[in-house]
Amino acid sequence: MKAEKKVIGTLNKCYAVSRFRYEGEDHLIVAAEKQDPCYAFTTDGEKCETLWDGPGGVMTLLPYPGAEGILLATQKFYSPNDSADAKIVWYEKKEGKWQSHVLCDLPFVHRFGIVEKNGCRYLIACTLKSAHAFKNDWTCPGRIWTAPLPEDLHGYDQDHQLQLTPLQSGLYKNHGFAVHSHSDGSTFAVVGTENGVYLAEPPAEADGEWICECLLETPTSDVLYLDFDGDGERELMVLSPFHGDTLSIYKKKEGSFVKVWEREKKMPFIHAVYGAEMNGRQCAFIGNRQEDMELIMVRYENGSYQVHVLDQGSGPANCMFYTADGENRILAANRETDEIALYTLREDN
Repeated sequence: MKAEKKVIGTLNKCYAVSRFRYEGEDHLIVAAEKQDPCYAFTTDGEKCETLWDGPGGVMTLLPYPGAEGILLATQKFYSPNDSADAKIVWYEKKEGKWQSHVLCDLPFVHRFGIVEKNGCRYLIACTLKSAHAFKNDWTCPGRIWTAPLPEDLHGYDQDHQLQLTPLQSGLYKNHGFAVHSHSDGSTFAVVGTENGVYLAEPPAEADGEWICECLLETPTSDVLYLDFDGDGERELMVLSPFHGDTLSIYKKKEGSFVKVWEREKKMPFIHAVYGAEMNGRQCAFIGNRQEDMELIMVRYENGSYQVHVLDQGSGPANCMFYTADGENRILAANRETDEIALYTLREDN
């Protein structure tokens, strides 16, 4: 696998990425970790506009399903040591300007997503911690929070906020998050924490009970839960420990997960991860932010896991796979070099 790289912009400490449809067109959205703007590009990488100049602190960007032109974002999460004022907001363009509205204040919120079951949608949000008294204080664990979501977010603002309910407490360094789909179209989340990997699934009925179970007790910075080897059972791809250097895959055997693969080469400050199906196979795209600062692809080929190095020296914080114009592409927020980059993927001949 080869990657043709194109730098489409620069943004100080670029961090969050998403694909977002508004005004009848698909766009690529990139926002910043610190007090910096959020930019929109065409799917070919041409800059369209600045959605906002600040505040930043954007860890997650997410289009609101079923409502074109509504974008959810974290706001004011500037670092684990500067996120007590963090919140989830929603943006909409009115009279030519993007306007921000508070959905909920949620101190230390880092990742969030939307899961769905039997026609009901739910917000699931993860707080990295719950409080701190000094820099790098991790003594107060975070939580997984949930809330039913309406079809229409209009009416939610600073004075009328979405009410959240804690699903799981006592989670340290609650950093990893991914939403995956079942074959019936319903979705669930996996959450990576110092305590391990948790699966969170919405109730079968609107007033029912959530499922929240620990799948693996290995300290985890981020995680994917996909069927990489094509045998019909999901494997756990784990980045560990928190902001660590190890990439591993675990497979369920006799009721528990055991490690079946680990990349021999260490990846200091491993961080970016995105799972997607490409050419009929599940692939993972992973990046790290120190030393070689790689962007790699991992997929199961010819009976084993293979690593394809796509880039070095760029330091992605997050990345996203998408297809456009018949091509497979990756959008990456290369935080360590302030690059917003597009990679077009080509199979080796």
